[in-house]
Amino acid sequence: MIKIKYAHTNIITKDWKKLAKFYEIVFNCIPVPPIRTYQGEWLDKGTGVVNAHLEGMQLRLPGYGDNGPTLEIYQYSKMINAERHLANQKGFGHIAFQVEDIAGLLALALSNGASKIGELSEHHFDNKGVFKFIYISDPDGNIIELLNWS
Repeated sequence: MIKIKYAHTNIITKDWKKLAKFYEIVFNCIPVPPIRTYQGEWLDKGTGVVNAHLEGMQLRLPGYGDNGPTLEIYQYSKMINAERHLANQKGFGHIAFQVEDIAGLLALALSNGASKIGELSEHHFDNKGVFKFIYISDPDGNIIELLNWS
């Protein structure tokens, strides 16, 4: 059996500093220095992007301590644009945060550039409790699920 451990999720943006600040303010993510700037043949080879040059930082995700997984926020010097992300689109769907106060965090997120995709919804699951959730998007349009079990 090969030993496996989840390491990070990466988001590519046009303004890594702005998007990193959003995740710091809204989700209490903690910067993990230093700021990273990468380029070279090794990066081109691994990413499949010719003349790749990227810069950004890692943010420690909340709830896991000093050695938990990170959220990488990077931008490439040459970017390609894609249409808005949709919840039922093939590929990466969303990142989720379990929070105590969905309404409070939703207000904080919206005041920092997030947008609502859906409406706050709840469903009772037998033997599990009440599941509440809403999909929002960060300032770049990446989908985030805010959820809570009670």
